[in-house]
Amino acid sequence: MLTREKMEQQQICIYIVVLIAAIGLGLLLPKGMSVLDNPVLLSGVIAVLMYGMFTQIPFGSMRESLQDRRFVVCILLANYIAVPIVVWCLSWLLPQQPPILLGVYLVLLTPCVDYVIVFTHLGRGNEKLMLLATPILFITQMILLPVYLWLFMGQDTADIVNPKPFIEAFLIIIVIPLVIAVVVQLMSRKHRYGQLILDGSAWVPVPFMALTLFVVIASQMGKLATYWYVLIQVIPVYVLFMLIMPWISKGIVILLQLEPASGRAVIFSSGTRNSLVVLPLALALPDDWNTLVAAIIVTQTVVELMGELVYIRVIPGWLLRN
Repeated sequence: MLTREKMEQQQICIYIVVLIAAIGLGLLLPKGMSVLDNPVLLSGVIAVLMYGMFTQIPFGSMRESLQDRRFVVCILLANYIAVPIVVWCLSWLLPQQPPILLGVYLVLLTPCVDYVIVFTHLGRGNEKLMLLATPILFITQMILLPVYLWLFMGQDTADIVNPKPFIEAFLIIIVIPLVIAVVVQLMSRKHRYGQLILDGSAWVPVPFMALTLFVVIASQMGKLATYWYVLIQVIPVYVLFMLIMPWISKGIVILLQLEPASGRAVIFSSGTRNSLVVLPLALALPDDWNTLVAAIIVTQTVVELMGELVYIRVIPGWLLRN
């Protein structure tokens, strides 16, 4: 009999199988999988995933987490000082073409505010602190992304990015699921059916994480194949980023003396990027840019998801143990 505990124990295998299936179908049946290339579908699937994750976080015990100022300082230093320096250095390994650079900058300069909570939880990090940091990270990246684009590429490129899709994605993917999850938790304290809904929601994260992977990868593989000659130059930069950032973040964590679970949250945050949320930004770019930039962003998603499967084992088991 399938239980939630068994499903969670086997989730890594589930994600690997789904990833392989999505890549295979996306390459073999690109036209058939293109029906999945729908922003409404993608946002809806991610929103349900985040709702399931949010319902498992005990919001009632978060008051003490708000007092952890060192964590906030640490996560800001990692994401907005260390990451931009690393990204700027790595960008010199790329062809110096504006669409390529913009795609890499969009995805690597924006810290994740959605499924990083899931992977932080799986990697034995402090997901409560990670959740509390999401509005901070969202607001700061909205402010700082145009600044970094201006510094790295010039004002003309910074002006191309339209923040409206970014705000819409955040509301749909984060705010609405969060509000619904809090309401369900409050209902569970007073009503039996509220507790039943909460218990049922615990089944959501694993299957919807698998569904999210499938929808994103399968729907975009055709675009990736079209720009393979560019993407093979971008992939090493993404891999190097995921290899470098955990070590730099660990140094920041040690410097500010965070306890291990909070430190792991910082490491996951610095290594996990906002690919699913910035994808609408890429699609809102001019026609001669949007397809290539979207392909570059989705490539980062593929690389990152495989890297996260390594992160959830290596970070708590070796890099930052108790």
